[in-house]
Amino acid sequence: MLFELERVSLRRGGERVLSGLTARIPEGVSAVVGPSGSGKSTLLRLLDRLSDPDEGIVRFRGRDTREIDPLVLRREVARVPQLPALLDGTVADNLGFAAGLTGNECDAERLLGLAGLAPSFADREVERLSVGEQQRAMIARALAGGPEVLLLDEPTSALDEAARDSIERTVADLRRSVGASIVIVTHDPAQANRLADWIVRIEAGRLVSEGAVAEVPA
Repeated sequence: MLFELERVSLRRGGERVLSGLTARIPEGVSAVVGPSGSGKSTLLRLLDRLSDPDEGIVRFRGRDTREIDPLVLRREVARVPQLPALLDGTVADNLGFAAGLTGNECDAERLLGLAGLAPSFADREVERLSVGEQQRAMIARALAGGPEVLLLDEPTSALDEAARDSIERTVADLRRSVGASIVIVTHDPAQANRLADWIVRIEAGRLVSEGAVAEVPA
């Protein structure tokens, strides 16, 4: 199993966001689904130790994540936030920075291709990118570190339908092209059904259902 959450609870600002949550996320493409405020993004932050639970255990491939140095964990598990957060400069600058953190060579053309962008985007200033292009650049930057797992937090929430469909094709292609497991957070059950093999549905910080999408559609 890729990730396991066992009786996980977490408070933020004095309010309980997750409450006794037990869930499994296997290798492959999984979707965490639920309405706004259900704790989806908070769950995602636990998987790469941007947060630790107040109670319970989060395991990555059988190991308690609190036993793993956050920087070591994030070399294997890369997170793309809901809102693009690129560094000032060019797309190539961002890719080179991310690759340098893990000592990887930066093959900008390959990384951009994986994210569905043309090689010419390497020299594009990030401020000149559309929101959809920024999201793709964020995915390319995450891939620069060579992760085994991608965490995508509502990657299409700010996009129009055409841009959403394009990002969805990129997500589907990534699993085939790089073999990385993907965990996607979405409020859209239809998107979860289109993209994922496994569904984890939560509401009010509690598990509602989980399982293969053929058996437990979102």
